[in-house]
Amino acid sequence: MARTRSLKSSIMAGNPLQFFQVLTPFPISFLFFSPHPKSTPKQAKLIPSSSSSSSSSSSSSSSSSSSLSPLFFSLFAFFCFSIPIILSTRSSDSPSPCSTFVSSPASSLAHFSLAAVADDRPTLSRPAMVPLPTRGVQGNNVSGEEREFWRQPDGEGYRPCLEFGIEYRKDSAVVARERRRFLVVVVSGGLNQQRNQVVDAVVIARILKAALVVPVLQVNLIWADESEFSEIFDVEHFKRTLQADVRIVSSLPSTHLVSKQSIETQIPFDVTPFWIRTRFSKQLNEEGLIVLKGLDSKLSKNLPPDLQKLRCKVAFHALRFAPAVLELGNRLARRMWIEGPYIAIHLRLEKDVWVRTGCLTGLGVEYDDKINKERNRRPEYLTGRLNMSYSQRQLAGLCPLNAFEVARLVKGLGAPGNARVYVAGGEPYGGSRAMKALVEEFPNLMNKETLARGGELLPFIKRSSALAALDYIVSLSSDVFLASHGGNMGRAMQGHRAYSGHRKFIKPNKRLMVPFFKDESISDDEFGSIIRKLHEKSHGQPESRTGKRGRNRHRDVLAYPVPECMCSRPS
Repeated sequence: MARTRSLKSSIMAGNPLQFFQVLTPFPISFLFFSPHPKSTPKQAKLIPSSSSSSSSSSSSSSSSSSSLSPLFFSLFAFFCFSIPIILSTRSSDSPSPCSTFVSSPASSLAHFSLAAVADDRPTLSRPAMVPLPTRGVQGNNVSGEEREFWRQPDGEGYRPCLEFGIEYRKDSAVVARERRRFLVVVVSGGLNQQRNQVVDAVVIARILKAALVVPVLQVNLIWADESEFSEIFDVEHFKRTLQADVRIVSSLPSTHLVSKQSIETQIPFDVTPFWIRTRFSKQLNEEGLIVLKGLDSKLSKNLPPDLQKLRCKVAFHALRFAPAVLELGNRLARRMWIEGPYIAIHLRLEKDVWVRTGCLTGLGVEYDDKINKERNRRPEYLTGRLNMSYSQRQLAGLCPLNAFEVARLVKGLGAPGNARVYVAGGEPYGGSRAMKALVEEFPNLMNKETLARGGELLPFIKRSSALAALDYIVSLSSDVFLASHGGNMGRAMQGHRAYSGHRKFIKPNKRLMVPFFKDESISDDEFGSIIRKLHEKSHGQPESRTGKRGRNRHRDVLAYPVPECMCSRPS
């Protein structure tokens, strides 16, 4: 049941320099800027401002002492702090605990220059949420398989490339000023379902040339999450980033009332812009309002180029997490990152996953019987291919990988036993028993609960979308990402990591792996060789959305941003 929500303006703050964030706990960013509480992004200062309580005499005396150029202080701070750090990390005489890790070509200086923007104005040259730099490994004790495991794919020079056409830009002048016709969208599901529906809401508003009311998050009955949009996403950033594409307002004007006739829930799959205009334009012109519910995966994946670019702009530039969520997520990511490269695994072992997929848990008869009883009691939960047995589903690659299978896969790919692993996802069905095989193989296992300190997670208890956002942030900065069962999180990571420079993303080939999991005669070395061969082209390399000869046009541009949203340009 959706309910009306009030939106709270978020206080915008400048992003601290990422280079210093990851290398030191001290608040060095104050040397570069200290935004005033009432200042706009364009007013962000490079040096701390004087206290407003100072007397006029002290103000006049301080004005002469502040005549030094802000540039001088910035350069001074840079050389004082960064040069010793850089020298110390390159010195072989005094190795540090992280001295075996080296930055990839997209390394510290590149990220330093990206993070050094003093204001918060949206830019289309990089995503709104920039992950921490990736690292490789070096040293005589590193095996070839391990070195290959941490190596990043060749991005082939692809960069974000959202250049909208002339007609789109001409229409923007009219669409961005719309004040009579409004679109309200109620989004549902988990975090990544919400993100997908918000993206589609913006595109539909653009197609209809309507103003968009900030989306309403439907109360999640499964997780009892009553979060508002502003508690998950940065509303002001969302509005500001899209101000040239769609007019976004916080609430409906008092002249527009919601009636039953204005609510539309019966939307077919794969709808086109022509269908949307034909179905809703007349009603929108007459009533000035349309309310849409149930948008999940309804919009066609094959849209005109400018609308595909708009989808990328919303997903990768406009949908930034709320400041409180983003700050804690970045803090957790730095705690993983500072110890060296790490793997993030989205592990789908929750009870509802086993019920919906029709698969067995691998935990024994006792657990499987409970899942079967739940599935028989609620047969509508089972998703797709109702006539297939468990074995048929598994051989078709439709079942989630359990902890034992994930451990064998990651080990087979070349990950060392001491690798740090971040596990994203909900509470596994079976608790510690479900995780036993993975913990035994990779004891350095972490999640948001073990990374957080001193009540840091308390503000987000019973807020499943915010907790999922923390997983999203930490996973985005991982050196390697793997999803045990695809889904919305897997697709979101695939696209965002590609858009951030094609960071390593392993897509398990479950259909081809299953027979080898069952063959006990294969040695570990032989199994590893087979696994690496199966996945040699599944490391997150640039891949066209449409594929060769346009055979894969059903793919989502948010998972495959090449070629609509990324261009290959000489470096």
